[in-house]
Amino acid sequence: MNHDRGMKKWRAFASMPEQYTGLQEVINKQAEVPQPLLTEEQMEQINFTLIEALHTNKQVYLTYYKNGQHMTDTGFIQFVDSLGDLLFLSMKYSN
Repeated sequence: MNHDRGMKKWRAFASMPEQYTGLQEVINKQAEVPQPLLTEEQMEQINFTLIEALHTNKQVYLTYYKNGQHMTDTGFIQFVDSLGDLLFLSMKYSN
């Protein structure tokens, strides 16, 4: 039977919280991806899909770019408000 003496395992590169934070920032920076550029045709297709999903209350699988990462959400669109180059979505998540 193995008895733990209540000691935490030592992590070589995370022994100081500041060092761990710095390493995590470097890892996150390396994982960043460039923002994708969409063609006019792709933007029209996305717009059509959003309008259709809004009016038919269909569930959508949405992948978007935020802070150097591709984010993914699934849900139902409640409204779309586009002002200039910005698109605002409010999603009602399914259970």
